[in-house]
Amino acid sequence: KVIRPNIEKTIKKDIGLMKWLAVLLEKLVPDSKRLHLETVIEDYERTLLTELDLRNEAENTKSLREKWKNSGKLYVPEVYEDLSSERLMIMERVGGLPVNSITSFKESNVDLRKLAHLGVEIFFTQVFEHNFFHADMHPGNVFVDITEPDSPTYIALDCAVVGSLNEEDRI
Repeated sequence: KVIRPNIEKTIKKDIGLMKWLAVLLEKLVPDSKRLHLETVIEDYERTLLTELDLRNEAENTKSLREKWKNSGKLYVPEVYEDLSSERLMIMERVGGLPVNSITSFKESNVDLRKLAHLGVEIFFTQVFEHNFFHADMHPGNVFVDITEPDSPTYIALDCAVVGSLNEEDRI
């Protein structure tokens, strides 16, 4: 993964435009104030700018990998830290299908019920046992290894955005 040159400048410019539009929208549509657009945009800005330092993602990936190592449920590729930096992250090459490849799963005789149960188990384990979870789960970041259709394995990529819950939320 490589951070493109000058992307921070582009992001800041785009965020500035979003903030300006939020203020304008609140003036033109007073009911939009309830959406707290400026707060949402500021949160989005913090998240995006944090993602520009790939050392954070490398550390998150390493932590998630350690928690699931040898589980046979969730595979997290190894990051080659000695080859990585703030703007470059080199990791193990993995293969699998995007999590929404339902037709391919069916054609390969993957037990979809088992896959669904495994996905739920992984999610709840991350949230309630590990209190460290992948917070950007979509078909571009979650793959499935169906080498063994009777025992599929999830693969987690792009660990730039992770989360944890405070004690009150975990109850």
